[in-house]
Amino acid sequence: MKIKYTILFIIIGLMNFGYTSKVRYIQPSKIDEQVRAKQIKELKFGLWIGWGFSTFLGEDWTPDEWVTTVDKDASYFKATGCDTDQWCQTAKDAGMGYIIFVAKQHDGFCMWDTKTTEKKVTNSPLGIDVLAKLRKSCDKYNIKLALCYNQCDWNWEWGKGTWREKQFNWKGAYDILDGKTGKDPELKKAQLKELLTNYGPIEYFWFDHAIHDGGLSHKETVEWVNQIQPNCFAGFNSGQSAGQILLRERGTPGPIGYTPAEKKRMETHDNQYLLVEFVYPIFPKVEGAGGWFYSRPEFDSLCIPAEKIYQDYLGAVRYGNIFSLAAGPDPRGKLRDIDVKTLQKVGRYIRGEDKLPENLEGSANEK
Repeated sequence: MKIKYTILFIIIGLMNFGYTSKVRYIQPSKIDEQVRAKQIKELKFGLWIGWGFSTFLGEDWTPDEWVTTVDKDASYFKATGCDTDQWCQTAKDAGMGYIIFVAKQHDGFCMWDTKTTEKKVTNSPLGIDVLAKLRKSCDKYNIKLALCYNQCDWNWEWGKGTWREKQFNWKGAYDILDGKTGKDPELKKAQLKELLTNYGPIEYFWFDHAIHDGGLSHKETVEWVNQIQPNCFAGFNSGQSAGQILLRERGTPGPIGYTPAEKKRMETHDNQYLLVEFVYPIFPKVEGAGGWFYSRPEFDSLCIPAEKIYQDYLGAVRYGNIFSLAAGPDPRGKLRDIDVKTLQKVGRYIRGEDKLPENLEGSANEK
């Protein structure tokens, strides 16, 4: 009888825990970083998902795809659906091992049900904790999850000036800030803690430095992340050198080393990186259109060729890099048809189901 009641209580407990909006995660003990680096390298290829305020810029597109005004609330995110299963199915078809999701852009809009701000997706007309939904889909399709987090936030106080101007240039931006940038390290720590505590294992964080670190140095940020999830890696696209991953934004495959582009972005090189990640958008550079997020319907036929993507995949495998390809869901919460078809074709190349055109086979073999 006792055994029956014990089993019953266990079942009830599991039903109550279930998959609620959040998945509380207890991180296992820290493993050797070289071993962990090898595990992440095995992911090889991933899908970068950028979805948020920037998806709805339309004709107000800016070169950096930033919503730099702070007067927009959650209602600006006008998504009518959210098909995270489609994202994960597409990643699976493409031979990808992980998804990297933009949890927060510089506009401060959070794609999870945070307690730190009202500017969050659960307050939008969609009313869904997108990150929680994505976590479930990743588990369903056996896809690992990484996160992109933008460290600065236009909503914070900014010393002598603000970011309310719709258009700006980098020199003007730095002149306004004059080194007195708004910093809220406790808010940054609180948001990272939510992400690391409530949404399961995070493979790594892709930290966007842009203007500054949000008041918590890169080194302190890595320590905070690893205090909560010891096996979660971190990388920064510019600023102070820290973390285990060397990030190459709009980069190319190659060994760990400091290319001229990396020297320009990083202040110091005293950190021993364990692996390299490079990322670029699946959307080609077009005047008047974004790349990291969805642009406008008139650009829906534009996409980087599958052959180019596959060749960079081969380069990533050769050098032991991880390679993520950025694709932005549209206002319906779906990847564009052309993105899906292109990624399916890349997957067929990876599995050997399709062969490259003869004029490209030589360049692929060289990689």
